[in-house]
Amino acid sequence: MKFFINDAQEVVNEGIEGLLTDPNLTKLDNFPEVKVVLQKELDKNKVAVISGGGSGHEPAHAGFVGKGMLTAAVCGDIFASPSVDAVLSAIIATAGEKGCLLIIKNYTGDRLNFGLAAEQARELGYKVETVTVGDDIALGQEVEQRGLAGTLFVHKIAGHLAEEGKSLDEILKTAQKVADNIFSIGLSLEEGKKFQNPESSRLSDSEAELGLGIHGEPGVKTIAMENANDLMSKAIEKLKEYLPKENEKFVLLMNNLGSVTPIEMNILLNSFQKSEIARQVAYIVGPSQLMTSLNMSGFSISLLKLEEGFIEALTSEAAPVSWFIRKFGEISSMESPKLPETMPYKASKNTQSKNALKAVAEEVISLEEDLNAIDEKVGDGDAGSTFATAGKKLLEVADKLPYANTSELLITIGRILAREIGGSSGVLLSIMFTDAGNTYKKESNIGKALSSGLQKMKDYGGAKEGERTMIDALQPAFTALENGEKIDIVAKKARQGADSTKEISNTKFGRSSYLSEESLKGVPDPGAEAVAIVFEKLASL
Repeated sequence: MKFFINDAQEVVNEGIEGLLTDPNLTKLDNFPEVKVVLQKELDKNKVAVISGGGSGHEPAHAGFVGKGMLTAAVCGDIFASPSVDAVLSAIIATAGEKGCLLIIKNYTGDRLNFGLAAEQARELGYKVETVTVGDDIALGQEVEQRGLAGTLFVHKIAGHLAEEGKSLDEILKTAQKVADNIFSIGLSLEEGKKFQNPESSRLSDSEAELGLGIHGEPGVKTIAMENANDLMSKAIEKLKEYLPKENEKFVLLMNNLGSVTPIEMNILLNSFQKSEIARQVAYIVGPSQLMTSLNMSGFSISLLKLEEGFIEALTSEAAPVSWFIRKFGEISSMESPKLPETMPYKASKNTQSKNALKAVAEEVISLEEDLNAIDEKVGDGDAGSTFATAGKKLLEVADKLPYANTSELLITIGRILAREIGGSSGVLLSIMFTDAGNTYKKESNIGKALSSGLQKMKDYGGAKEGERTMIDALQPAFTALENGEKIDIVAKKARQGADSTKEISNTKFGRSSYLSEESLKGVPDPGAEAVAIVFEKLASL
């Protein structure tokens, strides 16, 4: 694949700075460590409306920052949730006495990072509410529904109400009503190609995918390649299974997932117009690139059931650059708020603990390519990079850690992971280590402390043992530690747990819940595999 880029590592940063030629937008001055795009002229007498997520979905999310829509957007790396600190920075930078609303797409990483930032902001005295959008009907209502392009309906209506001066409670109530009445489905002919290590297509020329998300994961169903009318009919047929049965009126949002040409999008719109459900559509947004998946050759359709006041909010004036022609201006910065220290404890010495931590850090760095290769088969291909980033950061601060105090060491590792590591794994492990550190203060048993932290992780993440996550390796290992087993037995239990994930195919949590049994068969969960290898390394010391 050929791309108009300079450096694959700088794609997100340079893309954001290109957007910031709009004189109505700005960024926090600790960019690019924290990627927050916000309105330059903030009105803190109004509720701030904040959204965001991984990059690669442009113009979402930063392209919808502007008067009448988002106050700020928090941007992660390609397909990776932004950090807790980035979200917290956006809240502190924009929220006044009336507070702020976080609009979250229903993906584990976004829920965890935005949720933890909301909790921290509340502790600092900010009024924060959240609404989670799960508009994807492809998986049914038995599992967590993903957030797709229908999320933009929530952005627009919440932004309108904030501009009108409504209270946080009023905006939250309406935003939740909007989220509850959106129904979306996606269909693609070919996946989006990443700027680094683009993999070959899993689809032949005679295949298409129905019911896919926006992170390159496989669709719920592989279908035969057909003409535009037939493909649109299949998407509508699936969508209609979940629409209200009454003769309701809807707004249609027709989204180009990346590389579909404008004339093809118009052909697809013509195909939709021929359907029965088209008679119930009162307004349309698009067809346009609204929430993409890099250069995916696909589309999604979202229907919002109209309720009182929705039309006024959806049709009111809004200023985002994605919706109008703008002037070209200078890039500016805004002072970034100061955040609490990552490492609150003084460094202390324990040679055994330091050597163990360095060995583990070096091991996960060396695993980057292998774990990414596993994750390419069952996820978005960045698990190894996530763990490697953690290892590099721990090595960077290795001489500054409180090794002599186990509780302080665990809590510090938790803070480092929360602030430095993207994706859901970093936040989940941060939650685990932080709780383990606090538990260790009360009872000096590392197994019990880690088991307590694991339970807290499960409370936030929702998964449990047997659902094909890193928990399948952590749970038996920590139980063995708690029972006083030696490290070689602990490592053996972790390995058995990781290997068991190769046979798990029916899950309701995590990325695996979106994949078919055929996609999962014989492939271990990359997080569980990493845990097993870490314990095997510790056993070898």
